[in-house]
Amino acid sequence: MNAVRGRFAARTVRVKAPGKINVSLDVGPLRPDGYHSVASVYLAVSLYEEVAATSTDSGGITVSISDASTLDLDGVDIPLDHRNLAYKAAAMMADVSEHPTGVHLEITKRVPVAGGMGGGSADAAATLLACDALWNSGLSRDELAHLASELGADVPFSLVGGTAVGLGLGDDLSPALVKAQTDWVLVTADFGLPTPEVYRTLDRLREAEGIAAEEPVAVDPGVLTALRSGDSDALSRVLVNDLQRASIELAPGLRDTLGRGEACGAIAGIVSGSGPTVAFLTHSPAAAAGLAEELRHHSLDAMAVHGPVHGARIISDTLL
Repeated sequence: MNAVRGRFAARTVRVKAPGKINVSLDVGPLRPDGYHSVASVYLAVSLYEEVAATSTDSGGITVSISDASTLDLDGVDIPLDHRNLAYKAAAMMADVSEHPTGVHLEITKRVPVAGGMGGGSADAAATLLACDALWNSGLSRDELAHLASELGADVPFSLVGGTAVGLGLGDDLSPALVKAQTDWVLVTADFGLPTPEVYRTLDRLREAEGIAAEEPVAVDPGVLTALRSGDSDALSRVLVNDLQRASIELAPGLRDTLGRGEACGAIAGIVSGSGPTVAFLTHSPAAAAGLAEELRHHSLDAMAVHGPVHGARIISDTLL
């Protein structure tokens, strides 16, 4: 513990970590272990979660949601105990740190909850980095990424950010060198879609239609080519999400949202991950801003974002 003149000195490390969209997502068949192999291109976008980790002298881990959160969280069930992914990340860091203190995690939510953008994973990634700094654990980024992979497939990517190809369960990451910016509009929903339920629905739909999915082993190289060149028109032709049909089966209104976005000028639209967030591709920041405004006029919750952006980063470190 930090001590100043014999007294405990609290310290707060604040970290932000990005949400993501799946520019492409191919899903394999149900495996014997109950999981699905995927081949996906992840894009970190400019919508960030923040975690403020404050050392405490009372021991243990506590979690709260900040009043600064921009989401309407009324009726949203976010566990604040050991079920929370950020809590699990802090507990994991305490296990590998030589001198952990108690810690309070204050999470500022901006990425939609159960929205297919990895908001909970971003919280976990931010917590890993914050606790590493708070407790002077001295772990390398590779070591943190290894711990992240034990928390979930999307956590390592939120730690790294940028653009990456994810294989296996999605946590076998290979960074993709993409510098060109693409501009998107996100339309969020006032409900969530649990990822396991979306996968189960996809399995059910495939079984009913007699579709035998193959194990994905690579992503479409056209996706990476389009991203690297910043060619939005080319990218619009290769967007794919195998989970989209399952998300629409569970939430048919997503079909109307996709249609509305394209009618208002989007180049293309896609459900992000397991949904229900919908991502619309545009030609420029100005086009994204205009589309977001137009969709808000149609009573949709829309925001302009861009990618790629960096992964989890410390934004302040304060001795209280």
